[in-house]
Amino acid sequence: MKKVILDVDTGIDDALGILLAVKSGQLDIQAITTVCGNVSLEQATLNTCKILDLLDRPDIPVYQGAEAPLIRKGLHEHHIHGEDGIGGALSKVIPPVSATEGFAPDIIIDTIMTHPGEVTLICTGPLTNLALALLKCPEMTDRLDQVIFMGGVIHGCGNITPVAEYNMYADPEAARIVFHAGFKQLVQVGLDVTRKALLTAEHIARLTDPAIRDYVAESTAAYTKRYEERNGVKACALHDPLAVGVALDSGLVETTLLYVDVETSSRLCDGQTVGDVQNRLNHSSNMDVCEQVNSEAFLELFIQVLNKE
Repeated sequence: MKKVILDVDTGIDDALGILLAVKSGQLDIQAITTVCGNVSLEQATLNTCKILDLLDRPDIPVYQGAEAPLIRKGLHEHHIHGEDGIGGALSKVIPPVSATEGFAPDIIIDTIMTHPGEVTLICTGPLTNLALALLKCPEMTDRLDQVIFMGGVIHGCGNITPVAEYNMYADPEAARIVFHAGFKQLVQVGLDVTRKALLTAEHIARLTDPAIRDYVAESTAAYTKRYEERNGVKACALHDPLAVGVALDSGLVETTLLYVDVETSSRLCDGQTVGDVQNRLNHSSNMDVCEQVNSEAFLELFIQVLNKE
């Protein structure tokens, strides 16, 4: 199985991504690392532990990482994910598992250096933990098989500002370190494709495990309402699960090699991911940008995996 680390700021869609990764049975999850983002570091960690408890997987270690962006103040998304980050679901659950001792960036480094060429890092929150790991151990870029990150948008509008996607806006300085680190394969799963991966009530009704179905329905209810108000579609965009889906089956997406940078010093455009689609800057490409997705195949994969016993 593919060795992976999940780096998360567990809000609604991160939690669904964890469900997909664990239930798939195709990923050897070495660790789940948490970061400040959608919610505080502590809440993201608690939410992660709640999901592992729901899945009866206390064996997967959870490590806490950065409690703030590199240089900015934390920006939480409570109006999207709810005060607890998972839409009020599992509110009465006190998980028996808790974070394991260790600092997430160090765990990322140690895992990659112990298993050179074998580890895929799936990042579904701000890229702070990975940036801190790179600052401490830049040579890890040659030892990591692949980085798949959910973040940014190349051809459309943002979801936190007119031009910026949330994960990039929350810590653009961290994103810039990651973009310029020189990874062998860096895959961007951005809003260009995640906005096409829409979970509806009809999809949720097909889930056969009552506990999973009830959790998904409850956690996505308020998000779905806000998404409909903003976009006119009654659905929950599976942003973070699609990044996991790409790790499970790269054939779900079509990618283009591009040079991409991120704005860090603009009055209006901080966090904007700029893809040089016409090669006007004459830089070598630094990532595979997902531009098309077979959304029907991905949603079918999502449902079938969550229905596994």
